[in-house]
Amino acid sequence: MSNKVMIIGTGNVGASIGFSLASQRTPVNELVLVDIDQADAEGEAMDLRDTLAVSPTYLKISAGSYEKDARDTDIAIFTAGAAQKKGGETRIELLARNAKILHDVVDQLLAANFHGILLIVTNPVDVMSYLAMQYSNFPSYKIIGSGTVLDSARLRYHLAERLSVSPKSIHAYQVGEHGDSEFAIWSTANVGSQPINKLLKKSELDKIEEDTKLAAYKIIEKKGATYYGIGACVTSIVNCIFNDERRVLPVSTYDAYTDTFFGFPSVVGRRGVVRRLDTELSEDEELKLQSSINIIKKAINSIPTK
Repeated sequence: MSNKVMIIGTGNVGASIGFSLASQRTPVNELVLVDIDQADAEGEAMDLRDTLAVSPTYLKISAGSYEKDARDTDIAIFTAGAAQKKGGETRIELLARNAKILHDVVDQLLAANFHGILLIVTNPVDVMSYLAMQYSNFPSYKIIGSGTVLDSARLRYHLAERLSVSPKSIHAYQVGEHGDSEFAIWSTANVGSQPINKLLKKSELDKIEEDTKLAAYKIIEKKGATYYGIGACVTSIVNCIFNDERRVLPVSTYDAYTDTFFGFPSVVGRRGVVRRLDTELSEDEELKLQSSINIIKKAINSIPTK
């Protein structure tokens, strides 16, 4: 690996990922920005290069193209997507448009001999990750969705605030669909080996779980979009891959039994997904997970996969 990253889509999310990569210590050696609006990609690259003199890291940053850059790109981060049209466009209609954008991008990557890891960020991320595997015919370990990494970070923050400890000491995951059907695995959540469901009342856990699920809606209501959190989370995933950290992250990965992608604790390393963990769930959590999977599969089945 040359530790080269391509960000596809230079909107708020793509630009925030670029800034996060450029502003902290990272093994990334080269960052290429690609967008349908070439001028925007060039402007973002120029803006990011201005940080390098005071950044703790140094990397080559440029606006590029699939033809010139895809062949030696190790991780392609897909953040491109259409905005929901005013006047009543449904989420399914929006999904169909974003699926077409993804298909076009994957075709261009393959035509340019891309053989790296596809890291999907565009929503609905679980559905888009499944489609990326279908469109590319890549092995499932080379397709990673950002999944519930951000949701789990929000969960850990809320728990840390309530328990007065560092979020880094909280071991808890939000899993399933990155969306309204996601849920927290309380049965195994802990801090310092102490079960969290014995430290907090059920009513407190329910409030924290609800706050976690509603966080994005509240941010969007106040400022129009969320992008700093996902920027930091994607940087964490990229570093985990390049450093072969084999950290457990709730990324969206392929589950052959259900033939779908969803966020669940998985080991991530240099090859991509090393393995999905067989995390034990309570009976109630099993039912919640199946319900979440059903929602993802219904969305997948609503659009053509080829």
